[in-house]
Amino acid sequence: MRMQTSSAGQYALQALAARLREIRQDANLSAHALAQACGWHGGTKVSKIEHGKQTPTAADIRQWCSHAGATDQVDDLVASLRVVEGMYVEWRRMQRYGLLQLQRSYDPLYERTKHFRVYEPGVIPGLLQTRDYALARMGRIAKFKGLPNDVEQAVDTRIARQRVLTTGGRLHAVIEEWALYSRIGSSEMMASQLRRLIESAALPSISLGVVPMHKERQMWSGSGFWIFDESKVLIETFSAELTIVQPREIAIYGRAHAQLAEMASYGPQARTLINRAIDALDT
Repeated sequence: MRMQTSSAGQYALQALAARLREIRQDANLSAHALAQACGWHGGTKVSKIEHGKQTPTAADIRQWCSHAGATDQVDDLVASLRVVEGMYVEWRRMQRYGLLQLQRSYDPLYERTKHFRVYEPGVIPGLLQTRDYALARMGRIAKFKGLPNDVEQAVDTRIARQRVLTTGGRLHAVIEEWALYSRIGSSEMMASQLRRLIESAALPSISLGVVPMHKERQMWSGSGFWIFDESKVLIETFSAELTIVQPREIAIYGRAHAQLAEMASYGPQARTLINRAIDALDT
């Protein structure tokens, strides 16, 4: 099957293809010999897979590794395949179904997740948003992407999902101090949102860290990301939602979150930063 992928998705497919080619070469198998062993006609399928022109199935990978003496690599390679298959959810889908369907689609993932690790450089994380802040945020997304006008219902779904933090879920959120000053509405709305952060940080299920703007950085800032237990990482871009399920890559984001968390201020120090941002709304 030839997948329609973004440039990043194609890069991931090429990386998988290169690993499979190396496995075949290390086993001293020709493309034709491997194809014969797998019961594929000729060497065309092997060539297409190795050049990223055909996406292998999980069964293809298992056969490939079995005949190349690399069964120990099957799990990792299949996980890489899942990255290729699920890497991008194109925003064009939302243009058909809108933000409400997207928000509802997240519910099962949030319900089964016990530990959320979040990094946001410029916005307040959804699990900590007030309704007015979420309305402003989603309204801008819908306008920018030309999506159906179902923002009110989508926000209701997002706000309702915050219940996961009172039913066993734990959140460790790290935000940049800049996010406190990034206005997307009136001073009153922003002040209410910032006060919500202070209230939320006092809950036992929530750990909120704020990275001071003038802190000497041990870890650079980047795109925001959400880690759901050890199963998945979601990263939202302007054009798509990147989904990472490869254990090795999830671990990389886990290390990034840990280092960002080390730079963050918590407790009274975080409250001081937030109150400073509230005071700045009046200037």
